Amino acid sequence: MILKDHVVSSYHIEIDDLEYTPFDAKGGKGKMYQLFGNQINDIINELNEVMAA
Repeated sequence: MILKDHVVSSYHIEIDDLEYTPFDAKGGKGKMYQLFGNQINDIINELNEVMAA
């Protein structure tokens, strides 16, 4: 829910946002790469597109 909360409150997320609170407590950018690999940029771009619509 943390990612959702950030996106809802800011309407935009950048890969570097994952290095700040509250994401850093969950593993930050490294954890996202571990979970999603090279798809991370596509996922973030899709999130941003959906939130902008």
